[in-house]
Amino acid sequence: MKLELIVPAAQESFRNRKKAPGPHLGLAMVAALTPPEVEVSLTDENVTVIDFQKETDLVGITALTITAKRAYEIADTFRAKGVKVVLGGSHPSALPEEAIQHADAVVIGEAEGIWENVIGDFKANRLQRIYSQCERPSLLDLPIPRRDLFADGAYYFRNTISTTRGCPYACSFCSVTSFFGNTYRCRPVEEILKEIEAMDHKKLIWFVDDNIAGKPKFAKELFSALIPYKLKWAAQASVTIARDDELLKLAAASGCVILLIGFETLSPGNLEVMGKKVNVVDKYEMVIRKIHSNGIAIHGFFILGLDEDDEYVFGDTVRFAQKMKLESAQFACPVPYPGTALYESLDNAGRIITKDWSQYESSIVFEPKLMSRETLQKGRSWVWREFYSIPSIWRRLGITRRYLVPLWILNLYYRSFWRRKFRANRDSNKVNS
Repeated sequence: MKLELIVPAAQESFRNRKKAPGPHLGLAMVAALTPPEVEVSLTDENVTVIDFQKETDLVGITALTITAKRAYEIADTFRAKGVKVVLGGSHPSALPEEAIQHADAVVIGEAEGIWENVIGDFKANRLQRIYSQCERPSLLDLPIPRRDLFADGAYYFRNTISTTRGCPYACSFCSVTSFFGNTYRCRPVEEILKEIEAMDHKKLIWFVDDNIAGKPKFAKELFSALIPYKLKWAAQASVTIARDDELLKLAAASGCVILLIGFETLSPGNLEVMGKKVNVVDKYEMVIRKIHSNGIAIHGFFILGLDEDDEYVFGDTVRFAQKMKLESAQFACPVPYPGTALYESLDNAGRIITKDWSQYESSIVFEPKLMSRETLQKGRSWVWREFYSIPSIWRRLGITRRYLVPLWILNLYYRSFWRRKFRANRDSNKVNS
């Protein structure tokens, strides 16, 4: 039996790029859960063209909301050739009845405890329409993901690893809570270390956790165990990491070079509405200074266009990010992903203007409250251009910053990324008009 696993690309304009930030760890885990007698291959459309003529018995496709339309196109193409297709991931899990229109089976939630049944049912010619977890799977004794299936030289960060699943918080805009069932589970530290030891070229490890410091006791145990390995690593964390001096010092001692932190907004009212109670705007400067004082860089996340945001949000946000000398940042607009509280709220209010999922990556797909969609689109573009202008990069990074060369490369990557994205959006708008 031959199984083809596929990661769809989000937009046509980016499908031909030769390198992506990192591989899809979830499908590598699905491959590891597959019985050894099954021949498995993995195609990431972000770096490789899909071979629709390839001989295969079963196709498994993962889908985010922004890749759902493309995932359905791929699924329909294979099914037209008589190949069975299974869809999974956050979008099919949120909208299984939509996804099943393009698949022979849909997997809801995590693969452990389900995928073996999918393969067995396929072999017995009794594939079910929907597979769903009865309870959240344990993270004990997980197999090591099949990293051997990743395309060589296709990723900037090949060594990705997961140590936890879920997040202890329930922000209204985030699909993590619904996908993982409002849980936060941790892997045994000894199993994490075993997986790290099996990696090649451990120059930089990227922890793909949604919040690596969600359980401080576990994080301290993990960071302490990492110290002898002399690694460099990056991860996403909440602002709470700066409230525990011991935790922050252990992060630095274990090799943390950059933390991805969701500041989200400078408006306390917006934070309250989105349910992000752990963030306190008045303490942002303290959080940033403490992290910087430990030699750790910060990649900030900000959301523009929330209900309390008017046209001043663009200048206020970029000036704050520049003033605090954030090494890098991303500036997004609210995206009502299916399964989130934000989606339900905006949908009930009639403020979602399209459910063409291909528009959910770059377009404004809802009606803002205090500005027009056009103003929000232009404002976001201005913020990106301003923050990643050469003078801004120079002022934020200077010439004495630790890891100066990698940080400049990161900034130039985001500068190039947004310029390509802006051109793609502009060309798309011309076609649509």
